[in-house]
Amino acid sequence: MKAILQRVLSASVTVDKELVSSIGKGVLVFAAVAPGDTEKEAESLAAKVLKMKLWDDESGGRWKKNVQDIEGEVLCVSQFTLLASTKKGSKPDFHGALGGEAAKHLYQLFHRKVQEGYVAGRVKDGVFQAMMEVALVNDGPVTIEISASPKEKPQKAQQKHLGEEIEAKSEPAN
Repeated sequence: MKAILQRVLSASVTVDKELVSSIGKGVLVFAAVAPGDTEKEAESLAAKVLKMKLWDDESGGRWKKNVQDIEGEVLCVSQFTLLASTKKGSKPDFHGALGGEAAKHLYQLFHRKVQEGYVAGRVKDGVFQAMMEVALVNDGPVTIEISASPKEKPQKAQQKHLGEEIEAKSEPAN
């Protein structure tokens, strides 16, 4: 999973000209689910959102407080386009994003874990797969990318390591 955190003074989501969610001072989170992501990544990313220190403390210490410390709010917005590839041509490729019900399940779990890790009423949501208008007043601006990726399976890592050994042995000696 991947997320973009934006420190905001306010943010809101509107769908079909109807205000769905709004927050005051806090964090706007754009989150995307990738193929291979599991519940573990959703939980890990949720914890990172809440722990990320984006504010100064009272004595001017930089990057000392997280959203909970300042009693801020969180607005989560699903955004599969974060995982676009633009390596070929000028048209984005979205094969790096998980689609359908699997993505919806993991995104909703991510949102629920942010709520459970904080105060549920301070954590808002957009509408999954809707065309949303997202408005924000950026604070700073501060924009941070975070991610939680599945760990490589030990067997694959071992095979890769063995492959490197075989290549090293087959190289001619000088």
